[in-house]
Amino acid sequence: MSRTVATAQDTPAPAGATEADGPTPENAAPPPGGAAPRTPRRRSGRAGAWAELLRLPALFTVPGDALAGAAAAGARPGPRTLLAIGSSLCLYEAGMALNDWADRAEDAVERPHRPLPSGRVRPAAALTAACGLTGAGLVLAARAGRPALAVAAPLAATVWAYDLGLKRTPAGPAAMAAARSLDLLLGAAATGGGTRAALPSAALLGSHTLAVTAVSRRETTGGSALAPLAALATTGALTRLVAHRRIRLPAGRRAAAAPGLPGSGPAEGPPRATGALATALGAAYAATAARPYLHATLNPSPVLTQRAVGSGVRATIPLQAALAARSGAAATSLLVAALAPAGRMLTRRAGMRKVSIT
Repeated sequence: MSRTVATAQDTPAPAGATEADGPTPENAAPPPGGAAPRTPRRRSGRAGAWAELLRLPALFTVPGDALAGAAAAGARPGPRTLLAIGSSLCLYEAGMALNDWADRAEDAVERPHRPLPSGRVRPAAALTAACGLTGAGLVLAARAGRPALAVAAPLAATVWAYDLGLKRTPAGPAAMAAARSLDLLLGAAATGGGTRAALPSAALLGSHTLAVTAVSRRETTGGSALAPLAALATTGALTRLVAHRRIRLPAGRRAAAAPGLPGSGPAEGPPRATGALATALGAAYAATAARPYLHATLNPSPVLTQRAVGSGVRATIPLQAALAARSGAAATSLLVAALAPAGRMLTRRAGMRKVSIT
């Protein structure tokens, strides 16, 4: 998606997730009091400029969407799931490149170190990359089947609409939430052939993205305690839902979980074990997001608001993992959870202090 927060990406970026040097769709802002902003370390060379433009570490927040969608559909991840992940990654990066292209005039004034205003990447090249990546994402979705393409097309349209117009309107957070939700549904459609079973998980992930994006809209100016307070309440509600609410497992998992009954899909763990795992991952989600939201509520300064956005983006991964566990897919949830430390490692190696997610 587009730049949403220091999402990974630290994000929120799909949408998918504003991804710049700071944690949100609007990029990080200078600290209050007129102090000079800390310029993030940048890798030298053409490859480093593109890595910064595309915010590569933020990519680790993307595969969990498709994997959680596959789990919600009750299907084991397979080749079509990989195609869905590839499609999501392409559309996500298209949003990153398009976001900087659309913001190039603003960045020239507020963030002149960014790849486009600094001249390290040409605007035409960024726009070409956005178009090419969008096309590649749609092609990969088509390879995964018609149901997947039927979800990827509106997802791509949402990404472009967000970056080119909706980002600065009241509809911006809803558009970002829609992109993340559609990304999860893309995994369900590609793997299971339908999206109906994945709608509850998509709604939960979209609610989280809506809350993070709403906070990010004030990260450069601060001054609003309402958005982080609402995000804190949302985090509490989502934690309770993923950790405690009893759900009806997808048909394949119900059958496989019942002793002596054949099933069309493998259960990755007994209900009690996956329930405990969902609870643990829900707690990890809350631990990642709640405290920074509380700090931003008590003191809505730009710095604390930016930190809250970054933590909200990072919390996307444990939430995705909890959603997979909630659907009975223990192995898938652990795979998603492992993406968090991998993303942090790449962030350090890439020399990017903050990246956004959408």
